[in-house]
Amino acid sequence: MRFEQLEQFVALGNLRHFRQAAEQTNISTSALTRSIQTLEDEIGCELVKRSTRSVRLTEQGELFLAYCKTTLNELESAKKNIKQSLFGSDHTKVVIGYTQQMSSVVPVVCGQFLAHHPSVKIEMQMLDESDLTNKLQLGEIDISVCMHSAELASSDVYIPDQLIMFVAKNHPLLNNDTVTKQALVKYPMFGCLSQSRHIQHMLNETADSFNKATSMKVGNINEVLSNIKNSELFAIAGIEHSKLVAQESDVVLIKTNKDIPTEQVLVRTNHTLSEDANIKELVSLIEQFEQRRALSV
Repeated sequence: MRFEQLEQFVALGNLRHFRQAAEQTNISTSALTRSIQTLEDEIGCELVKRSTRSVRLTEQGELFLAYCKTTLNELESAKKNIKQSLFGSDHTKVVIGYTQQMSSVVPVVCGQFLAHHPSVKIEMQMLDESDLTNKLQLGEIDISVCMHSAELASSDVYIPDQLIMFVAKNHPLLNNDTVTKQALVKYPMFGCLSQSRHIQHMLNETADSFNKATSMKVGNINEVLSNIKNSELFAIAGIEHSKLVAQESDVVLIKTNKDIPTEQVLVRTNHTLSEDANIKELVSLIEQFEQRRALSV
């Protein structure tokens, strides 16, 4: 049993696809098939259930996958400890992977870090999110940085910054500090037409998220303002109409959860290296940089 066989099995376990796993480990599909069969012969049990449509690990295969990941992580940790014993901790090398979305953050932070730690070597790799996860699990990178979609509560009402929501000044929705989807259920919706296709698409998507796509009334801004006064309609329009809406004394903009971040920076570290002082400091710098950038927007 060789370490490269363990790496090949981990790739198959993560991707659940022979061709993709073979490409990731730089071997042919037939070679990967033979490698898995050899492992099964050595262990003495079936690890993988194969079909024309899917790859599924057996119960024993799942156990062996966990063993492979632990063994490979321990191998990387041993390599690092050996290097440190030979060259000393001042010659640490940190491998950081990041997505294209974070290309305005990671290189800048790494430059700041290296200014104070010139003896540390940093290797930066721009990857897609799935590769980040796989390389982090295999110990091929020390830090993973990507933009991650934050979960909104199922009751939250969120509309993009390019849209506004408003009602008549005596509307019952104004009795609440915030608006929930449940509160919108019983009120009809009026959508204001926009000359911008992008804004109109966002408005339609928002209506769909409120389950109002089929029942939404549609009109231009003048029709919306005329019909919404003294009614229980709530309206959504593009930001282009915000000044006109603000001039109407009988109409009030209502609060939504615009301040809830829909994306956040996700920084993860290889668990075998998470206590390394250099790793911890670099992670902290990334998080601080992104926090400062978010506040300045």
